[in-house]
Amino acid sequence: MATSPLDPNTLMTAKTIAAIDLPDADAQCAELAELIRPRLQADTVLVGIHSGGVWVARRLRELLGLANEIGLIDVSFYRDDYGERGLHARVKPSSIPFDVEGRPLILVDDVLFTGRTTRAAINELFDYGRPASIQLAVLADRGRRQLPICADFCPWRVDLDPSQELILSAEANGRLHWSVAASA
Repeated sequence: MATSPLDPNTLMTAKTIAAIDLPDADAQCAELAELIRPRLQADTVLVGIHSGGVWVARRLRELLGLANEIGLIDVSFYRDDYGERGLHARVKPSSIPFDVEGRPLILVDDVLFTGRTTRAAINELFDYGRPASIQLAVLADRGRRQLPICADFCPWRVDLDPSQELILSAEANGRLHWSVAASA
């Protein structure tokens, strides 16, 4: 009997990636915007986590017709595994061009997995002030949380093997697309 690519008994090696249908990331952004729209407050601002979350936040700002600039956050110095992983080769500056104090924020990322990136982003945001609230919007939720964090807005829940990485990429024309690779 042949096994399917998602059969748990199939041997997964570094070069073997289970075939899954990947959704259209641009269509997911539109779906995510519609999930957010009913709960959007007039003074809500978006904060994207570099890099994928920034791409998604920019798209959401456009789709939701928000006038405020988005915040950009790089959590490299706030990660609890900084000692193990070291500094990411491409650290980007964080930029929060608005007052965080007392504002409702929507933190935006491409993928929610263990929750550690989200925790690091929240820690960094509190260095800028105390927001009224923080909601989390992601394009994909992989489950397997290591921290008690969940997304408020998410159009896609996907179950991948822990040895796989879900990657959002941006093309030169701005289109977003998903791929799956073996974790490094």
